[in-house]
Amino acid sequence: MLNVPTQSFPAPSSPQRVGQSGESKRNKVALKPGHSLMDWIKFSKSGQDLTGLRGCLIEVTQAELQKHNTREDCWTCIRGMVYNVTPYLDYHPGGEEELMRAAGIDGTDLFDQVHRWVNYESMLKECLVGRMATKATAAIKAMIPPPPPPGLAAPASLSPPADSRPRYDWFQTDMAVHLVVYTKRKIPRSGCTVVDLQEGVLRLEVLLGKMSYLVHLRLAEDTERSVAVQTAYAVGKIEISIPKQNEGTWASLGHPLESHDTFLCKKDRALCYRDCVLVSKMEVNHNTHVFRLKIPHSTVMHVPVGQHVYLKALVQDTEVVRPYTPVDQTLTAACQHSSQGSELYLMIKVYPDGVFTTHLNSLHIGDHVSVSCPEGTFSLRPLRDVTDLYLLAAGTGFTPMARLIQVALQDFGTIRKIKLLFFNQREEDILWRTQLDKLAANNERFQVEYVLSEASDSWAGLKGRVDQSMMEDFLIRPDGSKCFVCVCGPAGFTELILWLVKQQGFSEEEVHVFLG
Repeated sequence: MLNVPTQSFPAPSSPQRVGQSGESKRNKVALKPGHSLMDWIKFSKSGQDLTGLRGCLIEVTQAELQKHNTREDCWTCIRGMVYNVTPYLDYHPGGEEELMRAAGIDGTDLFDQVHRWVNYESMLKECLVGRMATKATAAIKAMIPPPPPPGLAAPASLSPPADSRPRYDWFQTDMAVHLVVYTKRKIPRSGCTVVDLQEGVLRLEVLLGKMSYLVHLRLAEDTERSVAVQTAYAVGKIEISIPKQNEGTWASLGHPLESHDTFLCKKDRALCYRDCVLVSKMEVNHNTHVFRLKIPHSTVMHVPVGQHVYLKALVQDTEVVRPYTPVDQTLTAACQHSSQGSELYLMIKVYPDGVFTTHLNSLHIGDHVSVSCPEGTFSLRPLRDVTDLYLLAAGTGFTPMARLIQVALQDFGTIRKIKLLFFNQREEDILWRTQLDKLAANNERFQVEYVLSEASDSWAGLKGRVDQSMMEDFLIRPDGSKCFVCVCGPAGFTELILWLVKQQGFSEEEVHVFLG
């Protein structure tokens, strides 16, 4: 059970999110004045020695790393590189205590649990102490298999069984080359393929649950800059077709590049970004816009319902990354299981003191934004037998709910009732209120209630704080029903909601927490 000191909490507005169900959750703490992300960027560029080594890089032994484990002297290791994070402790949005968990040790796993999307190399480059020493004895070295040659899969001992591992093949005609991936399992109709073709380099990533299969090749000959994808979902077959620039026969498909033909956990695969173009910006309310991004012509990318992408931008020479969940152009648009086509729509609240959102809001039409592959663990599979779907969102935590509402209404006839409880500060903060009210009026299966923490006297809806009585009224489990609950909002809001949901008798399998 979560240790929650109170059963009430103000309806929040913070943009902070928590991870997926089952993952570690990160609370955002109140920082001292002058300790924002922008303040850290300015401080790190000030020329001060943040390592204590006067600019020297050293090789750090395990014993040396362990010595630096206090608040006044804190080193940590991330992916083989050691950083002196002492000066960063007061700037860390998750608080000093969270960062100290990795003091004097290899913090890679802790980092990946809640910070995988953060570009730590850019954020902490002025804090770099050096590289971890890797001196194995001859006996140990003899036990370690040599790394595979470039282009080959990892050793069998490090890979899934060969009979379950995806494989690829290719064939050609005079006009095109065709690459076929056999996943050896059913694949979701929500889309699982990301294809990028840039300057003769083909990168094909197939996302299969927690796993990722990658084909990465420099093609043997010139091609047109267009890609077509056909998927046989039931048999797990994906065919990629690329027109040749010149007719003729290729002697080979191409040359293997880094991580080609590998099958890894997604968390172990580095995020891949592509440049997208800002096409338009549409106002939703006084501080929120829908940013419409054009995906490159030579990229095919589907973002399944409930999954998110990361946007990356260079702000004062520091790479800043933030997660966002795509929506459709409108709530009443014909929804697909994945964000189809060549454009992404992102509903983003602009914070006056937000480093990333103010940068994004300053972009002009035609400017470029880096966008990652889809991330997230949400699957529509648990909804197949659900009769009652409950959604609880705060502020921009509504974004993953938008497409989920659409697909639940259109494709899941077993769902008899979809209820959204939407928390905001003021009435003018409510996102897509007109569309939500219209949808509720036209579809008896959908209901929406709004809760305001700073309501005016004229507000006739729910007011104040999230409490147990409010949840008892909202989460009603009819006899013979199968219920599912989805939650998205700031960390404190989500922690409390999860605790209250558990008090109502819902199990972990009946609840999903969204990121972004």
